Amino acid sequence: MLLALLTVACSSEKAIRKGDQYAAVLEYHEAAKEYKKAYSKIPSKERKKRAEVAWKLGECYRKSNNSARAAGAYQNAVRYGHADSTALLYLAGAQLENGDYKASQKSYQAFLEKAPDNRMARIGLQSAMQSAEWKKNPNRYIVKKSRELNGQRSDYCPMFVGDDTTMVISTSTRKEATGDGLSSVTGQKYADLFLTKLDEKGKWQKSEKIESDVNSEFEDGACAFTPDGKVMYFTRCVTDDHYPRFAGIYKSNRSDAAWGKPEQVVISKDTLSSYAHPAVSPDGNWLYFTSDMAGGYGGLDIWRFYIGSSRAMEGIIENVGPMINTEGDEQFPTFGPKGELFFSSDGYPGMGGLDIMCGTQLNDTLWNVTNMGAPLNSSGDDFGMTFAAGLYRGFFSSNRGDARGWDHIYSFYLPETVHMLRGWIYEKDGYELPEGVIYMIGDDGTNTSFGVMKDGSYSVRVTPGVKYVLLGTCKGYLNAMQELATDSVEANREYQRDFALPSITRPVLIDNIYYEYDKATLTAESTASLDELVKLLNLNPNVTIELSSHCDFRGTDSYNQRLSQARAESVVEYLIDNGIEKERLTAVGYGEGKPKEVTKKMTETYTFLKEGDILSEEFINALEDEQQIETCHQLNRRTEFQVLRTTYKLYE
Repeated sequence: MLLALLTVACSSEKAIRKGDQYAAVLEYHEAAKEYKKAYSKIPSKERKKRAEVAWKLGECYRKSNNSARAAGAYQNAVRYGHADSTALLYLAGAQLENGDYKASQKSYQAFLEKAPDNRMARIGLQSAMQSAEWKKNPNRYIVKKSRELNGQRSDYCPMFVGDDTTMVISTSTRKEATGDGLSSVTGQKYADLFLTKLDEKGKWQKSEKIESDVNSEFEDGACAFTPDGKVMYFTRCVTDDHYPRFAGIYKSNRSDAAWGKPEQVVISKDTLSSYAHPAVSPDGNWLYFTSDMAGGYGGLDIWRFYIGSSRAMEGIIENVGPMINTEGDEQFPTFGPKGELFFSSDGYPGMGGLDIMCGTQLNDTLWNVTNMGAPLNSSGDDFGMTFAAGLYRGFFSSNRGDARGWDHIYSFYLPETVHMLRGWIYEKDGYELPEGVIYMIGDDGTNTSFGVMKDGSYSVRVTPGVKYVLLGTCKGYLNAMQELATDSVEANREYQRDFALPSITRPVLIDNIYYEYDKATLTAESTASLDELVKLLNLNPNVTIELSSHCDFRGTDSYNQRLSQARAESVVEYLIDNGIEKERLTAVGYGEGKPKEVTKKMTETYTFLKEGDILSEEFINALEDEQQIETCHQLNRRTEFQVLRTTYKLYE
């Protein structure tokens, strides 16, 4: 019995040593087989040893993307009391990736009791809590597994060849791949690059291995192209039985339909870091990639390397910064139709594994990053997108629903929903302003301007679910602002926002200003118009105005003068009480001294008047129609403002 026990112990130790040797050179598939063998031979009473081997087994499964087996191994490590609480953290992550949200929450909470300040655990707990809701409420993307681009093994990282959407090059471990050996990392054949073409009938043909030196006896894949499709960058992982070899990026030039012999892109002298998952910026000047090189913010970060023609920029390497990179892993960069940086990460709240994120650059340092949600994301790993030129459609890869952790290619597209904003710019109390310009800023990063048509109208497409601020401008007029919050409904919508711009050179009527009879006291009905005037003055802070009140000619001159002055002062007092500086306001009562001059616009409403008529006492007394006379009196009883200066505190 003693001899048997010693034999078992020696056998398990031997398997552990072999597993350690494989793990040291990153051959996780082979290492896992040895650790599994060792675990089965360790008696359950040797809890510490069992916990240690289960931990190592879990690490191998995690690093080879087999979350189902990783969860079981980490569960055993925790059960047998593994000393490192990180086993709980990785168990929670594996459970999340398997879609076991309740178990994942429980494991994250248990880990946070030991490490309450761990940011990744807090993010993971948030992910576990909200993933079910994301899954229940998917967005408008349509996702389908591609029959044409998938083989019987792993297929991933599809990529259109530049702007040519009739050719896709993807990575595959299918049986046609070069060589007969199996990867000691994944247990599958070494991956190669395969080409799939679209025929004239719009059907994808059978994928064929690229017959070129871009495919080797090693792992080749995760490619990207320059915008013209003439240069391909791809990842190659060379293996070695004696020491770890790290991923590198290679470059191949296309001559006609053939790809030339690849050469390695030397990004850095650091030979102990990986360089993988290349992507070329839309302008062709930068090579974005994934690396664990020093100076990052987490495990794997997204970096960029200058490949443009400027000699002054040659050799520059930059980390894209902490607004993209996290303490987790950021991988598989690519670019969307509007230049957005799409990438995959496990460092943001997500649905499990790697989630596809979208980063929109707001300025040189500021990014807005959003999770793309379901159905683009799942509880598995979702990554490796490619977009048809200018469209939100294409392909990506995911291991969702595959118990072996194998990757497959999915198609996606976003059904088009058209939201249009329309309106006019015109002079307040006047006509269209064809020289008007509108500035539009949105919380999605929109920052643009555009002119209007000859009739002062405009029409612009807006994005659903975005808040916009719009500024209407025209030379010789005050600016006016409008706000718009577009719906996120899955239907076409139209919105209207008009801009009535007050003139800088002519008096501007303030509509709907009312006073108590025979008094200067403003009625409650007046506040809406005066509040709009407050907004206008705040929007144009360098403007000073004369606020004037006018009466009709009935009553004595002195009475009308006093009443109009008091009313003008009432309006000024209201504006001051609402935050407008006193120095910007001048109250003037004109009594009956400035009768209204008829504008062309007024003649459309009051057909008995002509442009240029002055509604003086003599003019009104010459009218015979009582209704017309009363109308003229009403037009004379008005409150207006006139711009005096446009440079108030401008140079302070």
